[in-house]
Amino acid sequence: MNTKSDAAAVPTARKPWLSFFLATAGGTGYLPAAPGTWGSLLGILLYWCSCAIFPGRVGNDLSWHQAHHVFPCSPWTFLLALLIALIGVVASSRVARFVARKDPQFVVIDEVSGQFLTYLLALAPLNWKYLLLGFILFRGFDTWKPFPARQVESLPGGWGIMADDWVAGIYAAIGLWIARGLGL
Repeated sequence: MNTKSDAAAVPTARKPWLSFFLATAGGTGYLPAAPGTWGSLLGILLYWCSCAIFPGRVGNDLSWHQAHHVFPCSPWTFLLALLIALIGVVASSRVARFVARKDPQFVVIDEVSGQFLTYLLALAPLNWKYLLLGFILFRGFDTWKPFPARQVESLPGGWGIMADDWVAGIYAAIGLWIARGLGL
């Protein structure tokens, strides 16, 4: 038995570098101590940048100030959220398959997407109080995983990795709407 030729006959999978880069949110997932928190902070930054670069449109019957509070971002922000979500599903699937783990801790594109979704669904203004409250609510729901977050984790591949954070984002957005309704 020739071990040299046997070793050459076994194909080795190439590391999907681009998927790793995207799934770790540019390497954010490798930062020490709570990589998910770093991913959420990146989600805040992306939302803020998106709204600052593509501000909401002013309608004919609204003043700029009113329109800004009705919808602080343009429709491009929705497209960005969809793009992050789709990239997250594909990249996290490839990374999870490569490392043979269901939801690797260094994959944080799910936190980026869920945090971004929190603000987008809440139509959150670029106000530090809403951004901070949204962060706290999202991290809380992401950790707690209320129904159906834990159940959607069983979805295959990247869908399971991403979906529980989308559920947490929806719950956090509802919390922001309640806070806004209470005048906070």
